[in-house]
Amino acid sequence: MRQAIIERNTLETQIRVNINLDASLEGTIATGHGFLDHMLDAFKRHARIGLEVSATGDLHVDVHHLIEDTGITLGMAFAKVLENKTGLERYGSAFVPMDETLAHVVLDFSGRAHLEFRPEELNVIGNANGFHIYHLREFLRGFCNHAGVTLHVRLLSGREAHHVIEAIIKAFARAVFQATRVTHAELPSTKGSL
Repeated sequence: MRQAIIERNTLETQIRVNINLDASLEGTIATGHGFLDHMLDAFKRHARIGLEVSATGDLHVDVHHLIEDTGITLGMAFAKVLENKTGLERYGSAFVPMDETLAHVVLDFSGRAHLEFRPEELNVIGNANGFHIYHLREFLRGFCNHAGVTLHVRLLSGREAHHVIEAIIKAFARAVFQATRVTHAELPSTKGSL
């Protein structure tokens, strides 16, 4: 069973992530920030994984540390459960529309961390309870750096922050679902290692 529990504690945040790529989990998502909870729940549902997150952070300072560190801890959990990549599909891609918004996410569990984040090229307006588009970038950067993922995020249309962030998270989740399926018995690399 592909399951891991990761705890990460700093002076700014205390985070515990429990993931299971093959079964649901009974726990909850509770970070102290409503929109981050909403996005993690959307990720859980669209990636079709078991996910529990318990987190606290210095929200009296800003939402930045909590959001970034949650992405880091989630990435660490994925790295742990995907240590053995034999049979892994490895690549995933998804388009997700949300009203006026259309997001496209492509990823590779290559072992090489890289983020191309292009929504910043459009004029995304507003925020969702203090969660801006650049907070999403830092969440995804933390995930990529600690999961060893190459991730490309494109925003084809959309301006309102809530819709943009949610569409990207859902596309990210659906790409993760595709990439983490085990469908064969070989390592998906011509090099023989990932």
